[in-house]
Amino acid sequence: MEMPYMSSMAPKGLLLLPLTLMFLLLQAATANPRHENVIDRCWRGRGNWAANRQRLAVCSVGFAGKMRQNRGPGVTPYTVTDPSDDPVSPRPGTLRYGATVLPGKVWITFQRDMHIRLAQPLFVKSFTAIDGRGADVHIAGGAGFVLYEVNNVIIHGLQVHDVRAQPAGRVVRLGGAVQSVDVGDGDAIRLVASSKVWIDHNTLSRCEDGLLDVTLGSTDVTVSNNWFHDHDKVMLLGHDDGQVTDRRMRVTVAFNRFGPNVNQRMPRIRHGYAHVVNNFYDGWRDYAIGGSMGPSVKSQGNLFIASTPNSSKVTRKMPAGEVAGKEWHWHSVGDSFENGAFFEQMGSRVRPNYNRHQAFPAAISSEVRSLTKNAGALRCSARSAC
Repeated sequence: MEMPYMSSMAPKGLLLLPLTLMFLLLQAATANPRHENVIDRCWRGRGNWAANRQRLAVCSVGFAGKMRQNRGPGVTPYTVTDPSDDPVSPRPGTLRYGATVLPGKVWITFQRDMHIRLAQPLFVKSFTAIDGRGADVHIAGGAGFVLYEVNNVIIHGLQVHDVRAQPAGRVVRLGGAVQSVDVGDGDAIRLVASSKVWIDHNTLSRCEDGLLDVTLGSTDVTVSNNWFHDHDKVMLLGHDDGQVTDRRMRVTVAFNRFGPNVNQRMPRIRHGYAHVVNNFYDGWRDYAIGGSMGPSVKSQGNLFIASTPNSSKVTRKMPAGEVAGKEWHWHSVGDSFENGAFFEQMGSRVRPNYNRHQAFPAAISSEVRSLTKNAGALRCSARSAC
């Protein structure tokens, strides 16, 4: 006796079960229950992050790209055990010794919570990662960091505040040579002719000059997940109007929190290109994004909340009377504006043109509060997800 054709007798609901199961599995795999941005999703949910710190290097996005040269068997792990600082003859165990003197690729961590007062600017060498996760590390009351003609540098998880200009003096430079330095400006972090730099999850405030300067031909920089607060001139991209080497500058500013109590330069751009994406602007007194010398800016998916109706304009073009020409390209795409904030657009849209190692999906502006809620230095335990 011929058996009936079973598939024709199967209920339609049973046929849909495999498809439904596949959909649910895909949804679970792509879920983001912690509402983290693309960088944080890469490492923060892993309970073993402290045993595999160098995974952080493949989580960067934007113009810095992946920091693969900062990881691997050729990297020397170095632990800061001594919070003191000697700018001329730094001792092993101090931050300056690991970041400036120790040769080769170095990944720096901290043995415990510490407060470090730098007697002179600390010159960070190439292929150096300063990783403050798992400790409460303050760089405060003295000088800040200088990245001078270096590349492949990560600065992550530090609180940098109350940096002051120091008198002229002598300081160990890259390679161990001791040289004289002039009076500094009091910047928290300053980049000079440097490239492939990632500044992530730091808290910066109350410094004498700028919190972050990217100058003199520096390029391929990502500034992400930082909290900038209680400061006047926050972030400068481009040295001065006459510095044409800054035309090659490309900077990604993503997932940062600006404010409260900030005034201007978030960022201020000269000559180059900035992709300003998914940042939370919690008020400003003067302006949020400014520039001169025809820079290009793509502002995408940010949340701008004006402090008052008198400071509602997001942008400022300097000098104020300069005629908008073909060199100016400032565009707002998918930004949200509250309390009367508005963005003055000009020129045409200019894409960042990321390569596959730099590209990342921009979130919608309604998600920015969640994506930036943990901006700044994190308090992580080595025994659990961060």
